[in-house]
Amino acid sequence: MVVFEGVTKHFPARDRDAGAFAALDGIDFAVARGSITGIIGRSGAGKSTLIRLVNGLERASAGKVSVDGVDVGALDEAGLRSLRRSVGMIFQHFNLLSSRTAFDNVALPLEIAGVDRQEVRKRVEPLLDLVGLSDKRDRYPAELSGGQKQRVGIARALATEPKLLLSDEATSALDPETTQSILELLRQINAELGLTVLLITHEMEVVKAITSNVAVIDRGLIVEHGRTFDVFTRPQHETTRALLSASLGAKLPEWIRSDLKALPLPGDRVLVRLIFFGETAFQPLTARLVTELGAEVNILAGAIDEIAGEPFGSLVVSYPADPDTLERARHFYQETGLATEVLGYGA
Repeated sequence: MVVFEGVTKHFPARDRDAGAFAALDGIDFAVARGSITGIIGRSGAGKSTLIRLVNGLERASAGKVSVDGVDVGALDEAGLRSLRRSVGMIFQHFNLLSSRTAFDNVALPLEIAGVDRQEVRKRVEPLLDLVGLSDKRDRYPAELSGGQKQRVGIARALATEPKLLLSDEATSALDPETTQSILELLRQINAELGLTVLLITHEMEVVKAITSNVAVIDRGLIVEHGRTFDVFTRPQHETTRALLSASLGAKLPEWIRSDLKALPLPGDRVLVRLIFFGETAFQPLTARLVTELGAEVNILAGAIDEIAGEPFGSLVVSYPADPDTLERARHFYQETGLATEVLGYGA
């Protein structure tokens, strides 16, 4: 649905002598049709710039952005207006007009497009029903909660029957319960309407809950991308690992983490994260590890999670770091296919 080919975006530097600032620097990435794809990254990584290129709010300095086969950069103003009817967008702060009711906010893009009032009613009423706001059609934004305002924003984004929905930090201003309800609504829209959803967020819980695919952007580059489950369970880039460190898997207390060493001393124990997914998710491998290594195995932390609808679990265990025990453990992991990560060594 969306293809980025060698996309670069420069902005003028504040200091005239510093030259142009590269917000994006050679992006190659594709968004699968019908998917919910997330773009994650730190503040200033280029997420917002990337999504604004899709509907022509920004123009690429070099490279090509295509939406459903159409080269966005080659469009004139009339072509951009046509494109934007097929690309809906929802925003962090809702961007509703305070002087218009929920019904009239949803109707606005249709009115701008010149749709007659009878057709507007035929389109808007089902959308308000879809987002669960039929009873709020005549309420003004000041009378709505944050979640209800965002639902109006989603209905408005769907009014022109788009093929693609862009979400720019759409849940960042919402509480966790409301966020969950909005994510469920986006998942429903994706399933029922076959709508492709491209969202940018810094909230890892949002990515885990709703996306099928994810890309990690850092300093204007896509440093990692793939199935959400694969990226979250086997992150390859240090930026990805840093972003996920606070939101995934078993957490160790600070007093343990602060004493970890990179290399063992005589008598030390090794701390290992055991990662359970796929075939290993439902096997009693922890009990087998204890049997294999003996009673010296301690369980320090554990967590069970779900990523993109797939089960994921982790345990942090420790056992003696002597050569014999380490070799038996290595053989056990190799035999069972259990994924592991050595966290360090401690007394």
